[in-house]
Amino acid sequence: MRSLRLFAQLMLAIWCVACASVAGATAIEKILMPGEVSKAHAKYETECVKCHDRSHRERQSTLCLDCHKDIASDLRTKRGFHGNSVKAGTECIACHNEHKGRAADIVRFDRESFEHAVSGYKLEGRHQTVACASCHVTGKKFREAATTCFGCHEKQDVHQGKLGKDCAQCHNQVSFKKTDFDHSKTHFPLKDAHARAGCSDCHRDPSYKNTPMECVACHARDDSHKGGRGPQCGSCHNTDKWKTAFYDHEKIAHFALNGAHAKVACDACHRSGDTKAKIPDQCAGCHAANDRHGGRFGDDCKQCHSEEKWKDARYDHEKQGHWALKGKHAKVDCQACHTTPITSGKLPTDCAGCHKADDVHHGSMGTQCGSCHVESGWREKVRFDHDMTRFPLVGLHASVGCEECHATRAYRNTARDCISCHKSDDVHKGNLGKACATCHNPNGWKFWQFDHGKATHFALEGAHAKITCETCHVKPPDEVKLPKDCGDCHARDDVHHGGFGRDCARCHTSISWKGAGVRR
Repeated sequence: MRSLRLFAQLMLAIWCVACASVAGATAIEKILMPGEVSKAHAKYETECVKCHDRSHRERQSTLCLDCHKDIASDLRTKRGFHGNSVKAGTECIACHNEHKGRAADIVRFDRESFEHAVSGYKLEGRHQTVACASCHVTGKKFREAATTCFGCHEKQDVHQGKLGKDCAQCHNQVSFKKTDFDHSKTHFPLKDAHARAGCSDCHRDPSYKNTPMECVACHARDDSHKGGRGPQCGSCHNTDKWKTAFYDHEKIAHFALNGAHAKVACDACHRSGDTKAKIPDQCAGCHAANDRHGGRFGDDCKQCHSEEKWKDARYDHEKQGHWALKGKHAKVDCQACHTTPITSGKLPTDCAGCHKADDVHHGSMGTQCGSCHVESGWREKVRFDHDMTRFPLVGLHASVGCEECHATRAYRNTARDCISCHKSDDVHKGNLGKACATCHNPNGWKFWQFDHGKATHFALEGAHAKITCETCHVKPPDEVKLPKDCGDCHARDDVHHGGFGRDCARCHTSISWKGAGVRR
């Protein structure tokens, strides 16, 4: 009996082996498999030996690296993410688990917490703020991203590759515009103004080759002599400023360039361009067109002016003209008062004599302008005391200009009530009357105080406290007197149509019509 049982078991085993041969190894592998593999390894799901060595379990990582040759290379050469972060002897399964299903994430890569430095490429400068997709193209592995400047920035290379691919020779990772190129190592060290110029100012060709080094090659358009002095600009000029010349004008031309003359361009006087042509050496000879006096003070400009500035006149008006120039009088042009030659007549010395046309009061305030105004300016330090009038200036009135209230400079017959000036500012549109001071004060429209309960014997409570004045006051108070009982105002809101009388407060409150109930 026992032999028969053993024989049956043996036949069953032979039958299972036969079935397996017929159905294929796939069914057995799936029976033994703990779960589906990820989508990336799905095609190897029936070939366990691709990843598992039943005779030597520790060889599993070796089998992984047989397929993932790029990672195996990183581990050997100690480069990339795996080469820098994975310790020797660490099994792949320590980080990447399979048989968790098709949708399982076996990479477990978190972009937010990833430290880019372990990849072998530390993010510095502007690279720290750019999005991952700017360097890592969709559809390609992260390891395939370029690690050289030129690899990423080839399209931004204004030199078009003519200066090579090592961008770091000149540029840094903070900004392309900030360069570290040492121009002193070239045949043209940058000094003075050249050191402040932009690269493209001289290098029109982005290859930076065959750039001329002669002054005239770059500055021909700046040559005020138009080539009349030859191409050797350095014989007179330096690299700091064109206007700083070495030409000894006093020794060679017998005319010392002092004051403002030392600062003007050569062609300002030598207009023909021929420096050998004779030009006048007297003030009037060159500056007749600049004489703002129109010859009213003669030709001897040096009596008042110097070579430093035309406006710095030495004429003592108080001593020589017997009239001290103070305030704005000291700043006006001479011809503003001297409209005719000085030999023609004597000028008046009183305010009205000169400023009659400027009198905005048209004589209504008299001719003694000095009683209110000063010489530093018509509008400065006006001494008029408005408090001595029938309308003292308090609050904001003290800071507004005169013309805000006084339509004419006669300053007469100006209205003194608020509404005359502030009608356009009256948000109540006249519905609260003209006595603005009842609520407002001169310190500002928003600084108002009005106790509705005390002043009208109708306290604003509940919803009444939230509505605007114009909701009830639709007409000025001198035209209509508002009622104080609910029915007069809310008759159209009475859903009872008067059926419960006019004493709404029996059921309702001033907070809301809703939630009514008999209260008394």
